[in-house]
Amino acid sequence: MGYIQFQDRKDHQMKIVELNSVSKMYKGVKVLDGVSLEVAQGERVVILGPSGCGKTTILRLIAGFIAPDAGSISIGGELVSKHGRIIKPPEQRNLGMVFQDLALWPHLSVKGNIEFGLKARGLSKSEREHRIGEALSLVGMADYADREPAELSGGQQQRVALVRALVLEPELLLMDEPLSSLDQELNLRLRKEILGLQQKIGFAMAYVTHDQDEAFDLASKVVLMRRGVMEFKGTVEEAKRYFNYV
Repeated sequence: MGYIQFQDRKDHQMKIVELNSVSKMYKGVKVLDGVSLEVAQGERVVILGPSGCGKTTILRLIAGFIAPDAGSISIGGELVSKHGRIIKPPEQRNLGMVFQDLALWPHLSVKGNIEFGLKARGLSKSEREHRIGEALSLVGMADYADREPAELSGGQQQRVALVRALVLEPELLLMDEPLSSLDQELNLRLRKEILGLQQKIGFAMAYVTHDQDEAFDLASKVVLMRRGVMEFKGTVEEAKRYFNYV
C-alpha cells in the first residue's frame, strides 16, 4: 500500500496524539508547565512562539527522544510516556520527522535517503521502488532519484526530507522550523507545497515556527507558547483576532 492512501484513513475525530498536563525541566528550569494538547487525524496544529518558549521540547516529547517529568503522552490511544518514563521508544511510535537541518545523509542518493527507512521496515524491493517513485512524483522530483543532496537546491533538499518522512506512512508528521533557513520566496512556495500535500494525503501534522504568517498559512489550529505555558489555542480565525492580525 502506497502512502498516498492516507486519504482513505481520514477521521477528524480520532486523536493521534494527546498530551495531558505535561511538564519538563532542564537543569532546574521548567521549560514546559502543565501543557495539554491534542492532534487529531488530518489536523494541522502549528505551535507558535519565540525561541526558548518550549515548542521544540513538545515535539521531542512526542517523538520519544525525552520523557515528561510530569503528565502523560498517548499516541493512537496508547500510553507512550509518563512521569519520567518512556514506555514506547521513538522507533515504535510511527511518526515522521522533518527538522531545520534536514539531516539528509550526504553519502546517499535521493533514492537512498528515502529508501533507508523502508529497508529498516523490511519492505520488499518492489514495494520500495513503488513507494519511492510515487513519493518523488508527488513533489515533482522523479528525475532526481540518483542525485546526491549536495547537487540539490535548498528547496529540493527540503522536498526530499519531506517525502522521506511521508513514505513511511506516519500517523503524525513532526516539523520543527523546516523552512526557517530558506529565503522568503522559497519559503512561501514550500508552504503551499506542504499544505497541498497534507490536503491531498491527509496526514496529521504538528508544526513548530516562530513566524506568525507561516503559522496562519499552514494551521487548522494554532497554539501559542510563552515561557513554557500554553497561552492560546484555537482556530486560525480565533488566533488572528487574538493577535489583532491585519
